[in-house]
Amino acid sequence: MHDYQRPPTLYRYAPQDELEAALRGQFRLLPDGGFLALSFSTAWDKQLFDVFSPADRCLVIHNTELFGERLHRAVQRTLPNWAGIDGQVEYGVRSPLGAAFSKSLGQAQEKEWQFAWRSMSPGASLNPVVINIGSIEQFAELRDRDTLLS
Repeated sequence: MHDYQRPPTLYRYAPQDELEAALRGQFRLLPDGGFLALSFSTAWDKQLFDVFSPADRCLVIHNTELFGERLHRAVQRTLPNWAGIDGQVEYGVRSPLGAAFSKSLGQAQEKEWQFAWRSMSPGASLNPVVINIGSIEQFAELRDRDTLLS
């Protein structure tokens, strides 16, 4: 078992309507090289609004442990034969967590933390899946690009 600590805060740069749904607990897992994945940044960086264009808001998650547990539980209910893992994306080197966590050096400014799930049954179809983890408003907020961090 690989020892890791979730970062204290996660950021997701995206259009406002997607993030309002996320605050209510709705997340969309997207196919990514044999996995279904959901990716966040560990950085508050105004340039990432452009990288993740058409992002106009940022979802800021303060209790990442609780968030991660709820996310994994919800995916387990929705996709019972899938195994989940989350960890830091490595740039320009192969991640010990595998290809889903390895990206090119050119993407390093994204500073990603990724949640990924892989099917245990061969030949499972990889279609986007919407999951609901319940409202996260108690420990998350939406910010716009010009929000100053206290």
